[in-house]
Formats: sequence, C-alpha cells, structure tokens
Amino acid sequence: MLRYFTIAILFFFHLNLNGQDLEMLKIEGGVYIPLYGSQEEVQVEIESFYMDTKPVTHQEFAEFIKQYPQWSKENVKALFADASYLTKWTADGEVPKHLKNSPVNNVSWYAAKAYCECQDKRLPTTDEWEFAAKASENSIDAREDSLFNQKIVSGYEKPKTYLKEVGQSSPNYYGVYDLHGLVWEWVYDFNSIMITGESRSNNNTDANLFCAGGAVSANDLMNYAAFMRYAIRSSLKARNTMSNMGFRCVKDYDDELELNQ
Repeated sequence: MLRYFTIAILFFFHLNLNGQDLEMLKIEGGVYIPLYGSQEEVQVEIESFYMDTKPVTHQEFAEFIKQYPQWSKENVKALFADASYLTKWTADGEVPKHLKNSPVNNVSWYAAKAYCECQDKRLPTTDEWEFAAKASENSIDAREDSLFNQKIVSGYEKPKTYLKEVGQSSPNYYGVYDLHGLVWEWVYDFNSIMITGESRSNNNTDANLFCAGGAVSANDLMNYAAFMRYAIRSSLKARNTMSNMGFRCVKDYDDELELNQ
C-alpha cells in the first residue's frame, strides 16, 4: 500500500516576531492517502512546509493580544468567538501563572487564524496536519502501528491534558511535539469534510442515511484516532471554543530562507 515517498529532513529555524522567539521545523513534502478523499483522487500531494514545533501557549497568545487588543477577552466580537473564549484567564484578561506554558485553549478559529497571520504564518490544512501527525517517535508513518494508535486514543480519554506544559513529551520523527496528547488543534479547512456518523456520502449527508455510515468512505477503517479528529472538526463552527482545542501555525516553505540560515 502506498504510504509516502518522502524522507524527513530535520531543519530548524527561529523567527523572532513581535518579541517572540518561535521555533519552526521543515516538514518535507510527499504523497499520502488521507482518511477521507474521493476515489479518483486518493493520493494527496503535500508540498514542503514549516511547522511550529510546539502548540501556541497561553503566554504567546497573551503577547499577541498586547498588540492586537481586539482579540482580548473583553473586546472580541461575539461574531468571532463564543462566550467561553479564553475562559481560563482572569476577569481582567491576565493569564494565570500556572497556565503560561500550557497550550492556549478556548480560542476560536478566527482568533487562531488571526494569530498566525499576524506573524506571516497560517493555520495548517487538514492534510498538512494529518501528514505530520502520522509520524511516531521512530517512524515517519505509524498509522498501521497498533501501539501508536492505542496511545493516541488513550490520550484522548485523559482528562484536562490542556493543563500540561507544551514540549514535555517525546518529539515525533520530525522533531515536532504534542501533535497528540495535549489538545485538539484547529486547521484551516476544519469543516471541509462533514461527517455525521449517519451518512455514507461525503457529498450528500441527507440522502443515504444508515447506521455508522460515516466510516464507509474512509480509506482506513482501523484508524480510530483519525476518525475522532475528523468527527470533532466536522462538529465545530469557527466561533466555537473548547477547553481541549488549541492550535499551532505553519508557514510555506521558502528555499531562500533555508539558504540564509
């Protein structure tokens, strides 16, 4: 079975933007088969890109708000975030000391997108995120490793993992931390694939209803962790916030930037 045609090249660089030292890492592009896709276009080509090595923390998001106060707890418009936005912060908009190095949570898609764009970065696409997240510590593609999948699913069952500090787990094959085990993460096209759990067609969620049909069009029926991720994404609206939802940013690959390191 086709999985990938790529070799990981570890490459770090730092961006100092808005006073923040942000470490990114190059994810070498390749081809992979996503959990969902049309039969005519099963393979998806991923261009090389840079990814934050860790999720954005509360402290980093607080620095962002200093420059863009329209995204503060008191100023954000209801159109862009629900009532639980930054709910773990104090009433005057301060980050509790014990959360500073934990992944920021209760942020909407709008706020996450704005954070990334203010740094000349962006949210990853679903395919980019899944492409990087299929790597275990020792394998670039561990989707058929039962222990790897069990570890991810078990992590989803643990309570309040959003309280942990970022970067405390082992990095994956690329050197990226915490793609699993802390929080779900926003992706740019989070609602591009709708899963109702009752439909057997990604194109028509009403016409062909039957029990557990959401799995029928999937390419890997054993990848329970991916099913959960696609399901949670399809349940969200852009203004929604969750205690176990954070984000990280990516950036388009730039060979000139690499040459200058």
